[in-house]
Amino acid sequence: MSSDATFEKLDPKTGQLQAEYKNFSSSEVFAAVDAAQIAAKRWQEFGFTARKRTLLKWASHIAKNQKEIAKLVATECGKPLGDATLEVSIAIDHISWAAKHAQQILRDQVRPSGLLMFNMKAKVQRSPLGVVGVIGPWNYPIFTPIGSIAYALAAGNSVVFKPSEFTPGVGKWLSDSFSQIAPFENILSTVTGLPDTGKALTESKVNKISFTGSTRTAKKVATSCAQQMIPVVLECGGKDPVIVASDADIKLAAEYSLWSAMANAGQSCIGAERVYVVESVAEEFIEVLTKMAKDIEVGKDYGPATMPSQLNVIQSHLDDAKSKGAKFLLGDNDSIKGAFVEPVIMIDVPEDSTAMTEETFGPTLAINRVVNTDEAIRLSNASNYGLAAAVFSKKQGEKIAAQLACGMVSINSVFLFAAVASVPFGGVKNSGYGRIHGAEGLLEYTYARTLVKTKFKIPLKFTTFKRTKVSEKILILLVKKLHGRRK
Repeated sequence: MSSDATFEKLDPKTGQLQAEYKNFSSSEVFAAVDAAQIAAKRWQEFGFTARKRTLLKWASHIAKNQKEIAKLVATECGKPLGDATLEVSIAIDHISWAAKHAQQILRDQVRPSGLLMFNMKAKVQRSPLGVVGVIGPWNYPIFTPIGSIAYALAAGNSVVFKPSEFTPGVGKWLSDSFSQIAPFENILSTVTGLPDTGKALTESKVNKISFTGSTRTAKKVATSCAQQMIPVVLECGGKDPVIVASDADIKLAAEYSLWSAMANAGQSCIGAERVYVVESVAEEFIEVLTKMAKDIEVGKDYGPATMPSQLNVIQSHLDDAKSKGAKFLLGDNDSIKGAFVEPVIMIDVPEDSTAMTEETFGPTLAINRVVNTDEAIRLSNASNYGLAAAVFSKKQGEKIAAQLACGMVSINSVFLFAAVASVPFGGVKNSGYGRIHGAEGLLEYTYARTLVKTKFKIPLKFTTFKRTKVSEKILILLVKKLHGRRK
């Protein structure tokens, strides 16, 4: 049964109507998943080589039409075209990497059977799950979902993609572009709609859900999926720290920390939200960063809040910080101007303020001084989130990074782990679980199948009602010989 229901996509800058998109009903989502189940079987049988060829053609097609899709990303998000173009470029690279490496990573593995089972051959196979439902975000509407879509497709699954209602056009463009090079239908399909459309996807016959969004919504997704025993990948928010050590390149640390916090209007789950700078270099760091921040042009260097309701969150965090004694070096709690938020730099922000404990997702940055890097590490890890972090130090970078409770760390850089396709992306604690990207991202969309086969018969039989006492004694002696002498 088809529905003619639609929803409006508004311009984040002006609030004016941009377009209308189909609001898929539950029955239509279920039908899309059923069609994807049929396609999944054919896609799996297609094999690694043919899937690789198809995905590389798709990457090439997107590259040839990069201006078109980048313009759409910029229009729907309100972000600068240059940022949108960078996002598309990284997404293309991820498609290519997944296509080229899937066979090597997911091939059958022969495992040692051990001396006790010396007559057995052991093998582990990786099998596609079937249909993967991807629920994407609005802040990076092509890069982020591609981290699930491309890897799920390369592993042999079909995909049903539900883009954010704030960026439906990008989602539709992705499946439309894939259909132009796909060998048959329903390998990748898009269902646009409001939150109920995403909820329907979690209640469908998908074999896994990959969700990116807030921790609050992630918990709802996980709860819904649990009723159907659907496994999930949850990539949620962060309260990402930056640690600036005493031996840091201060100008570099300031430049990168500022960009990390302000780029995309602060709407980045891996963006800097709090900085812990060692006391001995704090004044210089704060001075350099604040001076750079004054040169930011709102509307040029970054756009509006894509999701209007986020403005309320930003306002509440600024109000709370001010009420608890934070000092504002740039901006104030009146920095929200319509759909735009002017840059805000705060120092001496109480650790119990929401500006330090909850994800702000806006162009704000809280900077606190610490005695040493040990204190910086302790405060960084005190958060309920654990997505990403950045460390600036000429000599201690890796040592500090190894002590941080998060999924990703940049040393003397920011964000770049997201562009390295071979490494996993994801968090711990309230930042979610599961991984996209890299070998881990491919493995995430398969399940392991163990095969154990008898290579040759031996006189001893253990798995039978005809097992003899002699067999049991020999088994005990073997175990003692193999393991009993260790102290």
